[in-house]
Amino acid sequence: MRATPLAGVVIDPQKRPFVMVDPRAGHGPGIGGFKADSELGVAMRAGHPCYFVGFTPDPMSGQTIEDIVRAEAIFLEKGIIQNAIDLVTALDFEIPRVAILAAVETVNLKIPSTLETVALCKMADRHQITGGILDGPLALNNAIDLEAAQIKGIDSPVAGFADILVVSDLEAGNLLAKSLTFMADADAAGIVIGARVPIILTSRADSVKARLASCAVAALVVQARCEHANKAVV
Repeated sequence: MRATPLAGVVIDPQKRPFVMVDPRAGHGPGIGGFKADSELGVAMRAGHPCYFVGFTPDPMSGQTIEDIVRAEAIFLEKGIIQNAIDLVTALDFEIPRVAILAAVETVNLKIPSTLETVALCKMADRHQITGGILDGPLALNNAIDLEAAQIKGIDSPVAGFADILVVSDLEAGNLLAKSLTFMADADAAGIVIGARVPIILTSRADSVKARLASCAVAALVVQARCEHANKAVV
């Protein structure tokens, strides 16, 4: 559930979300989580979007641990995609195109990652993710190669023109990034988005060029945030 701010409290969607998880399933003493002087209240006054995750004493019919994990993954991936869009926009892309990758380019009930892409694309349709054009599932070749997409008969504004590639997990992302670096001679800038300030995160194996690129990208993100803040004040 998303917590609604009190009158006079302004929420900044650019700030990282504050998530409270209550695993007690309705049992035990109250934790005062919704009081104005609670951690949630303090976070809201600081402008952070706030969410509350609760559980009932009995599971929903047919619900499994895997269902809960998948729902949490979609929630987190939504934030990751929004951060990626904001980053690429700071690099002067007007409306970035986001390809959500999977092993196949069609929705398959036996492949959970393809189902997650549907939820994420619908979030974009409902303006829960803003600033970019999302599509998926798309296989990697369909996302970056227009001819491959046309051969498969994929009609998409993203296929063949992707600016952002969203992978299903950390391992896939690590493999993709290192394949580009060590097999395609790409220079990768490494920063972490979502904290109060961008965090420069490079590998010990990175070149001097890659380290300088990381500093440059971080500086552009800070500049974009400052410009956004100045517009909000005006």
